[in-house]
Amino acid sequence: MAPTFTNSNGCPIPEPFATQRVGQHGPLLLQDFNLIDSLAHFDRERIPERVVHAKGSGAYGEFEVTDDITDICGAKFLDTIGKKTRIFTRFSTVGGELGSADTARDPRGFATKFYTEEGNLDLVYNNTPVFFLRDPSKFPHFIHTQKRNPETHLKDANMFWDYLTTNQEATHQVMILFSDRGTPASYREMNGYSGHTYKWSNKQGKWHYVQVHFIAEQGIKTLNNEEAGQLAGSNPDYAQEDLFKNIAGGNYPSWTCYIQTMTQEQAKQAPFSVFDLTKVWPHKDYPMRRFGKFTLNENPKNYFAEVEQAAFAPSHTVPYMEPSADPVLQSRLFSYADTHRHRLGPNYTQIPVNCPVAGTVFNPHMRDGVMNVNGNLGNHPNYLDTSKPVEFKTFSLQEEQEVWEGSACPFHWKYDEKDFIQPKELWKTLARYPNQQAHLAHNLAVHVAGADVPIQDRVFEMFAKVHPDLSNLIKKEVLEISPRK
Repeated sequence: MAPTFTNSNGCPIPEPFATQRVGQHGPLLLQDFNLIDSLAHFDRERIPERVVHAKGSGAYGEFEVTDDITDICGAKFLDTIGKKTRIFTRFSTVGGELGSADTARDPRGFATKFYTEEGNLDLVYNNTPVFFLRDPSKFPHFIHTQKRNPETHLKDANMFWDYLTTNQEATHQVMILFSDRGTPASYREMNGYSGHTYKWSNKQGKWHYVQVHFIAEQGIKTLNNEEAGQLAGSNPDYAQEDLFKNIAGGNYPSWTCYIQTMTQEQAKQAPFSVFDLTKVWPHKDYPMRRFGKFTLNENPKNYFAEVEQAAFAPSHTVPYMEPSADPVLQSRLFSYADTHRHRLGPNYTQIPVNCPVAGTVFNPHMRDGVMNVNGNLGNHPNYLDTSKPVEFKTFSLQEEQEVWEGSACPFHWKYDEKDFIQPKELWKTLARYPNQQAHLAHNLAVHVAGADVPIQDRVFEMFAKVHPDLSNLIKKEVLEISPRK
């Protein structure tokens, strides 16, 4: 039976394009509620786009436990081999606007929501294992340099490279970004990494530092600089189309899930800080351990409702999974949920794609607010009423496992020569693959050529700290693109 066309109040509208006027050709009437209803909703149908990760694609799927890691983590959704959990994953570019190209040279967000029996778990990751910074106060400054100049409203190579050459702890991530891995061929053909260090504990209270890896079973495939640029013009929604069509056609992408673990004693002996987001954990020292697999097998029915309104936050966690003292992660615990309250309203967890499946959320003082639609806990008092029975579930907390002492003090993580150890190793690694060192230098040169000469010189100096050959290759091509007078 076909649905009846109505206004927002459910009243049938016999002629959807008719309006009320004075006479045959007179002005419209304010009493024409159906017209006012339509226009007023149209005026309000856009919500603020995300400040970062605005352009994205998403799909539902299923996570399955493949290996026992209960010695590392006591979370219930991991307690049995073969156990399955429904998930929703959103992929995204970072710096571009909602209509920007999917193939831009940019990190990719890789956020997955697990609808577990203990509440929703959000693993909010990227497709690179490191990031540009490790001081959270730098994040707004950095993101602004990747966006538009406030005067010209254009992308600005001077802003971009001025920041990076002044904050050279970013060199590791910049090299990954400007290698061919900086432009994945599709969302299906890239990995996901936690980047941050987390703390997971078992039911006996023993804990480990943990990093998580999602390895694409399709393998990694990338685009070179020119292929990515061509697609940005011919099909800016290339990755969205690729993901949707493959899932619709039954070609379901999947990822194998691994962890690296480190004890507190190992962390003390490591040559880098476990809380440093610009460093990777060498696999030879901290081997990968498999624990699961997930597959994306269902496209959303409505992009706005399920992808645009999906809300992920690292603070959305479950028992036995906790954040570490990584300062950038600590700042994200607040910032992500606060963003959703701004974009979607204080009751964003009631939107179906964000709603926990673990039963009714019961927190009697968190009531009311815009778009509260779940019954608002009925007639229960809006505080924790001790006269009414309430169940409190307990689990082994990580108590007195890390002790922090000291006065409140300003801290700025200054870069030094140690920050070039891993970039130097990455340069050597690229030599094992045909043309990858040359591609890195080319991709950098094309972008750096748009900056002013003094900033170009700073870029050459920065990459000389990685290897003189890299600096010379960049400089040679920059001077060919934009000869100096």
